[in-house]
Amino acid sequence: MADCELCGAMKVGTRSVTMGKAQVEACKRCVDKMGLVEKTVAPGLQKARESTNATSGGYGGLGRKGKDIMLRGEKELAEDFAKRVATARNAKGWDKRELARKMAEKVNIIQNVESGKRPTDAVIRKLENALDISLMVVVTPDENRQLDMGSGRGLTLGDFLLDGKD
Repeated sequence: MADCELCGAMKVGTRSVTMGKAQVEACKRCVDKMGLVEKTVAPGLQKARESTNATSGGYGGLGRKGKDIMLRGEKELAEDFAKRVATARNAKGWDKRELARKMAEKVNIIQNVESGKRPTDAVIRKLENALDISLMVVVTPDENRQLDMGSGRGLTLGDFLLDGKD
């Protein structure tokens, strides 16, 4: 229960509606009387939210919201994500404005992505859904990564100076 921002009625059920360019909380009586329209979600955003809810699954299906931290690090953003997005967009015959409209995003977001700026996770999901592509790839181990530290201690300044005398 909340207060109606239009008539001032207190402790009534309210709905988020658009009045002009503002979002207000209004009671049912005000909504009906003024012919206001309830706030709706853009189709692209709704689709992204549905796919997120369906794939996240929470913690073992216990009904809690959140991400399973054990799944972190399995996938990462592909290095050539900007090229993949531009190629897929051109293959569909869309310009940047049309892709942005289908994703319920601004054109400058698409421009930033195609210029190589890393998008947010939500934008990545929207791009994958709208363009039917995969931007997340399985992590491969780095070939230059040191796996065995030997004695367990790192290189000290003394070790460095001793190596320089040899």
